[in-house]
Amino acid sequence: MFTVPVALAGRSYDVRVGSGLLGDLAAECGPLLRKAAVPVVTDEQVAPLYRDAIEASLAASAKEARWMILPAGEATKNWASLEAVCDFLLAEGVDRGDHILALGGGVIGDLTGFAASVLKRGCGFIQLPTTLLAQVDSSVGGKTAINTRAGKNLIGAFHQPALVLADTGALATLPPRELRAGYAEVVKYGLIDDPEFFAWCEAHGAALLAGDEALRGEAVRRSVAAKARVVAADERETTGTRALLNLGHTFGHALEAECGYSGRLLHGEAVAMGMVLAARYSVRRGEMHGQDAERIAAHFRAMEMRADLTELGLDCDGRQLADHMLHDKKMDAGTLPFLLMRGIGQAYLAKDVALDDVAAFLNDELARQAA
Repeated sequence: MFTVPVALAGRSYDVRVGSGLLGDLAAECGPLLRKAAVPVVTDEQVAPLYRDAIEASLAASAKEARWMILPAGEATKNWASLEAVCDFLLAEGVDRGDHILALGGGVIGDLTGFAASVLKRGCGFIQLPTTLLAQVDSSVGGKTAINTRAGKNLIGAFHQPALVLADTGALATLPPRELRAGYAEVVKYGLIDDPEFFAWCEAHGAALLAGDEALRGEAVRRSVAAKARVVAADERETTGTRALLNLGHTFGHALEAECGYSGRLLHGEAVAMGMVLAARYSVRRGEMHGQDAERIAAHFRAMEMRADLTELGLDCDGRQLADHMLHDKKMDAGTLPFLLMRGIGQAYLAKDVALDDVAAFLNDELARQAA
């Protein structure tokens, strides 16, 4: 097991990475679980996989899991689910000093974390991420939110977990598509500021996705360490450093919105395509070599992921996609900063991007489909 500390003033916590952590849940959480009744929020796909192991671990410490099981999928991250989770926690008598367990992927982690942030003006929670995407990204750093009709993650709060247990053994239960979607967020850390890690992904990505447990553990450890470093430097995105973690997300969220936040395009798939688009737009601006952008696209293709906008079969134009970006959380005084690249491992925040130019670029990308 590896332990990666997230160093925050007065709120530091550990991310523990290893196989079998969920089976030792009670021991790993220790005194954070103060009461005999332990609230667990999860979804209907995850619950059957881990319910017996978690109940057995808690029972060995004279504790009992109290379950809130929600529908699976992005559509669950909404106002109605937030209300339902809060009502469940209040009925369970959760106090400010208690800790709620968030068992599942990014949807459950975001929703449960947001509920914890507002319940009685803030109570504790523990992240138990079961997907690769959640283990390397969403479970670490304290961003919690729900979606609305206006866009994704627009209602939320910064609320750090007390502990994260990333059980890499859970990755064996993931469908290949979900695993690949999470892998996009692993690649992201190499593209931000670590070209050697991107080269590591090129060398080992296929074996990682095929089931190599040691490589999976190494990918999670290195990704978490990278994110922890950024979060410690800029917890609330006030200096711009943390914004680098959004590489690919501005384009990606627009694609998700156009696809109706449906299973047609998973979040990680959107981020992968978004990073390719960010690279190609950087080439358009004369800031990145075309061969670097195509190297990124080629790696995602090699991992059996879509890397071209033409593959989505969208019925829209570039203007419609760009309009989705008007609801981006980074929008500031009418200007939307974009995460672009000067090369692999050289991401930066550009504040001089015109959405009209982005729309024209996206029209060019969509035109390949018509051709």
